[in-house]
Amino acid sequence: MLVGYARVSTTHQSLDVQMEQLAAHGVEKIFQEQISGKSASNRPHLKAALDFCREGDTFLVTRLDRFARSAQDLHNIVAALTAKGIGFRCLQQGGLDTTTSHGKLMLGILAAVAEFELDIRQERQREGIDKAKARGVYQGGKQRFDPAIVQNLYNEGMKPRAIAREIQCSPATVYRILGNNF
Repeated sequence: MLVGYARVSTTHQSLDVQMEQLAAHGVEKIFQEQISGKSASNRPHLKAALDFCREGDTFLVTRLDRFARSAQDLHNIVAALTAKGIGFRCLQQGGLDTTTSHGKLMLGILAAVAEFELDIRQERQREGIDKAKARGVYQGGKQRFDPAIVQNLYNEGMKPRAIAREIQCSPATVYRILGNNF
């Protein structure tokens, strides 16, 4: 059986192109999700897809960066598939197919390239942010929690961890908002 996986990083992105490509290659069951892919451990539909696969199946993705964002994640997932007797194919990276020796070699090379590209992209983003900060035009992300509410709760005697539970954020966020006020 051909089992496919499609992923985009946000709900604002479309899965249509990946779904069409997987369907065009005869994939019988497609798992999909709209979630950041920095780690395979936080993607429930990927886990469901991997659990669904049985010996003799082939797991298909359209691109490696839709599947794994680090060489370590990629190798771990493919090793788990291989241990279960499941092949892995990537459609856009040279028809990568781990059931062949050439495909196994290409997997290692492409995993390293994908991780390198992610690192370079993050470096460029950091450089852009640093330049914008230097020009005074970088404002950072949108404020998600009202600092006045956090301060009021703290002034009323609530501890930072309790405030975090109340407003549904991490304690680090509360500590950051409070600064040196506690």
